[in-house]
Amino acid sequence: MELANKVALVTGGSSGIGRAAAIALANAGAKVLISDVNGEGGAETVRLIENTGGEASYITADVSHADEVNTMIAAVIDRYGKLDIAINNAGIGGELSPVQHQTEATFEQVMAVNVKGVWLCMKHEIPLMRQNPEGGAIVNLASVAGLIGFPNNAIYSASKHAVIGLTKSVALELASKNIRVNAVCPSYIDTSMVSMMLEDQPRLADKLHVASPMRRLGKPEEIAETILWLVSDKASFVNGVALAADGGLTAM
Repeated sequence: MELANKVALVTGGSSGIGRAAAIALANAGAKVLISDVNGEGGAETVRLIENTGGEASYITADVSHADEVNTMIAAVIDRYGKLDIAINNAGIGGELSPVQHQTEATFEQVMAVNVKGVWLCMKHEIPLMRQNPEGGAIVNLASVAGLIGFPNNAIYSASKHAVIGLTKSVALELASKNIRVNAVCPSYIDTSMVSMMLEDQPRLADKLHVASPMRRLGKPEEIAETILWLVSDKASFVNGVALAADGGLTAM
């Protein structure tokens, strides 16, 4: 199997893109540690992987807290002894409203999870990866909202622009260390985050389909396959990229 003997960490792995990525990595042979704040969902992801013969475990961790990220990385070392792949996927959606109505509390929460969380994870993942003779691969989950504007969700868009900035900068820092760092930028994907957005703004449902040249939402599994390619040797010369997986939305 392509990722046999590899160890992968997936944050935000209890559902959606994180769950799909964890399953794809396990199906490719990796041992996967899943983290999330949703223990029930994380346990379900582990069960789904184990039911198909894969190996996975779960730890509860809030990536916006340094001590919990430290504990998460310690669990990787304790359970698997190394780290080859990190998928920094944990994130939150923010608040749909004009910028003048958004609150300081929303700003702080979105930035803490989406930006500080990615930074903290890389900060603690990289020293472990540098111990690997083979190096490693990191994929940060950004968004098309990190490539273009996202009206009525400016804070979320700013956080995802920041994730891309972190990705490109750290990729340059590690390019000579055989550790690649890339970002994936999905558009609207059929996940609980999008479902909650549609519950809050039902009139958006038709607009989302029309907004995509492919006239549909993306599937978590489609983003997972993109992630799988980026961490594989097939993408060995791909580094510092913010890859849009968006059905053509940013091509318009």
